[in-house]
Amino acid sequence: MIFRKIINRWGIKGGYREVLVIAVPLIFSTGALSIQQFVDRMFLTWYSPESIAAAVPAGILNFTILSLFIGTASYVGTFVAQYCGSGQYHKIGEIVWQGVFFSLCVIPIMLAFIPLSGLIFGSIGHEPDIMELEIRYFMILCLGGVFPVVSAALGGMFSGLGSTWIVMWVNLTGTLINIVLDYFLIFGNFGFPELGMSGAAIATVIAGIAAMLLYFVVIFSKNYRRKYNIVGGLRFRRLLLYRLVKFGLPNGVQFFLDMLGFTIFILLVGRYGKIELAATNIAFNINMLAFMPMIGFGIATSVLVGQNLGNGKPEQAEFATWSATQMTFVYMISISICYLVIPRFFLMPFGIEGDPEVYDQIIDYGIVLLRFIAFYSLFDTFTIIFASAIKGAGDTRFVMKAIVIYSWGVLVIPTYLVVVVFEWHLYVAWIFATAYVTLLAFIFLFRFLQGKWKTMLVIERRDEENLSGISGVAVSN
Repeated sequence: MIFRKIINRWGIKGGYREVLVIAVPLIFSTGALSIQQFVDRMFLTWYSPESIAAAVPAGILNFTILSLFIGTASYVGTFVAQYCGSGQYHKIGEIVWQGVFFSLCVIPIMLAFIPLSGLIFGSIGHEPDIMELEIRYFMILCLGGVFPVVSAALGGMFSGLGSTWIVMWVNLTGTLINIVLDYFLIFGNFGFPELGMSGAAIATVIAGIAAMLLYFVVIFSKNYRRKYNIVGGLRFRRLLLYRLVKFGLPNGVQFFLDMLGFTIFILLVGRYGKIELAATNIAFNINMLAFMPMIGFGIATSVLVGQNLGNGKPEQAEFATWSATQMTFVYMISISICYLVIPRFFLMPFGIEGDPEVYDQIIDYGIVLLRFIAFYSLFDTFTIIFASAIKGAGDTRFVMKAIVIYSWGVLVIPTYLVVVVFEWHLYVAWIFATAYVTLLAFIFLFRFLQGKWKTMLVIERRDEENLSGISGVAVSN
């Protein structure tokens, strides 16, 4: 009976096949990014324990700042999906360029963080040798901050259209460039200078530039340039930019606050010591291997919800969401079982090079931390899929408010009390991280079941298209 249900759901509209056609390239794409981070940090672990201990706090702080802009710029994908669903192809070029214009705001902001880096990392309380590496890594990443944000806007166009294989190839190329340059610049291989942490950061920036340029090459190709008004849409549209910010900024704030919560968690864990911080960093790095493919399913869900709502078919959007949920949950169960049964398999690459005595201490912590991850990853499935579904409709303010309340109330403040005030064990801090992810799953599930998202749109309805005033407010009952 189960097999028959799977077969019946496979080929119909909103079924497994339609979700996978969009999701699989994104899974490879996000998987490539997680492999890039995995290899990057594995190389740094081989280079020195101090390098891996510094790389994650500095890298995640940089990405946390960028996430506000990436989350906003990438919301271009929801606009494109709804324009595509409603047949308004001529507006796609215009919204893409508004996303690019918005991305340029990141340049002065990231440059302003460079002179503040010493103050930021000096106030955290990490050991001096780690703090020095954190500052160096962070400053270089800030110099290249604009490139991933522009890529997020351009990639949003292809995701929204369902042309996710382009996103896949761009990210795979960027990953390959990053890994090769890591090997050259961290260790000084093949005649390159040995730059250690600085080399890893430089490799990341160069890979980001390459990915952005590849997107521009594709977007200006004849097929995309003509059909989606790429050249004609290259102009500043104040009201359309306002609409993008109206809906996209809450998405960016949600992304930022979610990242900020885990950034503060990692920075606080660093107070325990080098071993605990390295174990936490490695555990989160391993978690990325499972988490990033789920993001692929989440983006596919947003695309299908946006396209179906743009076409006036909310029931089809709901059906596709449940299809994505079922497949993602099966995937995550498999990964969680592996975390529990063969944890040393995931931890082993980080100990190939380096001090065996230090590695033995890290792996003891790592085995336990992977048990936490195995548990909360099951609930993270619902968080990603249902949050993506309602954001694909335009319900970004609810997602933002939920993250504000629960990130600080369940994750940040309790972790501060555990680490700084009561000085309890590392595992107690991880209990609160697990509780945070689990609670969010139920919050977004209930919001999805309420169904308010079915009446929302972020684009103008067809009968509003010629009106001079654009309200920028989601249409809902």
